[in-house]
Amino acid sequence: MLELSNDALQQRLNAIRLVIFDVDGVLTDGRLLLGDDGQEYKAFNAKDGHGMRMLQDSGVALAILTGRRSQVVERRAADLGIAHVIQGRRDKLPAFEELLEATRHSPEAIAYVGDDVVDLPVMRRVGVAVAVADASPLIREHAHWITASPGGHGAAREVCERIMQVQGNLERLLATYLR
Repeated sequence: MLELSNDALQQRLNAIRLVIFDVDGVLTDGRLLLGDDGQEYKAFNAKDGHGMRMLQDSGVALAILTGRRSQVVERRAADLGIAHVIQGRRDKLPAFEELLEATRHSPEAIAYVGDDVVDLPVMRRVGVAVAVADASPLIREHAHWITASPGGHGAAREVCERIMQVQGNLERLLATYLR
C-alpha cells in the first residue's frame, strides 16, 4: 500500500489545485439504474455536491473524468459549475494528459479520486491518489489515502473537506453558515 504518513499526506494535500473525480463508484455508489426506455439513472449525494462547491469556492478547481458517457453527468457537472468534464474515455491516461494541458497544472498539484482499475494509470501519476473506502483491492493498494466513506456516500465530501482543512480554508467557509 502506498498510503502516506499523515504529515506527508498533509504536505501533498496543501499543494493540490485541481481534484479530478471519477463518477461511477466515486460520486455514485456504482450502481447503474437502467429504465425500460433505455434511460440511465444515477444517484448523486447532495452533501458530496455541496463539499465540491465549497472546495471550488476555496480556490481549488474540479474536473470529472469518467469511462462512461451520460447526460446525467453533464447535468450534474453543470449544476456544480465544473468546467472540465471528460466522458466516454475508458483509457483515462490520454484524457488526463488533455486535462494537464488545458488546466496548466503539474501532476503534483492534482488529486484523483477513483475506485476501480481503469483509474489506476491516472492515480499513479498524480500528487495525491485517493481511493474510496469500497474501491477495488488493487486501487486501495496504490492509493496515498483511502477515504473512510464509500463512493456515493460521502467520500467526495470527505476529500473536499480534508483538502480545505489542510489548506486552511474549511473554518472560513463553514463560518459563512454560522452567521
